[in-house]
Amino acid sequence: MTTVIFWFRNDLRLQDNPALTQACNAATELLPVYVHDLAGNTDTQWGFARTGPHRHHFLTAGLADLAAQLAARSSRLLQLHGAVHDVLPALARSLNATQVVCEAICAPEEEAAVAALRAAGLDVQAVWQSSMLEPERLPFEAKALPGVFTAFRQSVERSQVQVLAPLAAPRIAALPDVLPPALPGALPSGLALAIDTTIAPALTADPRSSFPYQQAAFAGGESAALQHLASYFDSGRVDTYKGTRNGLAGTDYSSKFSPWLASGAISARAVYAALRQYEASHGANDGTYWLWFELLWRDYFRLLHLQHGRTLYLERGLASRHQPMPLTTHKAGAFNRWCQGETGEPLVDAGMRELAATGYLSNRLRQVVASFLIHDLACDWRAGAAWFESQLVDYDVYSNQGNWLYIAGRGTDPRGGRRFNPQKQARDYDADGKYRELWK
Repeated sequence: MTTVIFWFRNDLRLQDNPALTQACNAATELLPVYVHDLAGNTDTQWGFARTGPHRHHFLTAGLADLAAQLAARSSRLLQLHGAVHDVLPALARSLNATQVVCEAICAPEEEAAVAALRAAGLDVQAVWQSSMLEPERLPFEAKALPGVFTAFRQSVERSQVQVLAPLAAPRIAALPDVLPPALPGALPSGLALAIDTTIAPALTADPRSSFPYQQAAFAGGESAALQHLASYFDSGRVDTYKGTRNGLAGTDYSSKFSPWLASGAISARAVYAALRQYEASHGANDGTYWLWFELLWRDYFRLLHLQHGRTLYLERGLASRHQPMPLTTHKAGAFNRWCQGETGEPLVDAGMRELAATGYLSNRLRQVVASFLIHDLACDWRAGAAWFESQLVDYDVYSNQGNWLYIAGRGTDPRGGRRFNPQKQARDYDADGKYRELWK
């Protein structure tokens, strides 16, 4: 009898979940678990919660959907509150289990959590599965990742690297015969976790939102993700993706896959498979290529973590030690005005108000507001990255860190940083002023 604990992390799905498939193949009994890691959700050094209400609500919906899917397969999702290194070893002892299987997340805090479990005597099998491309199938070792994205893309395309087909949902192994009757940190056993209003006060859907996650069509979880995947390609909107992707408002200007990709409710391989199926039926075009292009960017930031690890979290990032890189000082007043959309720069302020009200912001405006914080207000880029972590429903540790480093000139940008002139951006992307008026 082999009892395995499957620890869900940023992979809240059953389909194309290689770690879950591995766990089910190895287990006689399987207990699926999600840990609301209180140790990882303390306030940031800048004085705000790491997980804001929008992220909390979207996660809650994703977990409810996952729990319902497991219940339909005669399983359940055990949700625990507490520090991972406390609650998972306690759970393992109560089950006489030693093996934990989970997704590998190659960022410092996430790797430290796995290391702590191993130090507690657990056999943790961490499976890399969040990228579209398998690192071992690339034409170079992860440590030899090209230093700029264009060289990476050209190498991948020239080598015709194949993307593996997504896996079907596995047959979920049976629950342990006896579950612990009481466990510190265990939550009530309903299908849905009630929203903790002390963490996330009730939020009213904003009709201006470009990602209205309070609506069923945009809700967290694999069910909504798969429905959106099908409807997006059925609509044919991918054909115009290149031309519309820099839009600022509305639900249709971009693919809107990112929140589900970030929580792992859908995999990048599943998106790629749907894209190739669409091209087989309708032909390839600039729009379909550009969606592939964006999936490659997502992979690049993941591979960058395999190459550089903790270095990406230093203030200087990847800047050479021999390159002058003045330290930045946190300016609380300027930073707070930026967060609240009160800088006096209309496009920046409109974007920051949208972010606060909805938990979402277009890719174009993310670049503009990040540039303004770094290059115009001369604030610490790490504070901005932390604010995005708190606010965005599609927060992704790899892409968030990579993009902020890029804008700050401490990442892989060959230009050494990007300043976006907000007045020019307004003329180019909001010439009629409708977006600024929308979020005035």
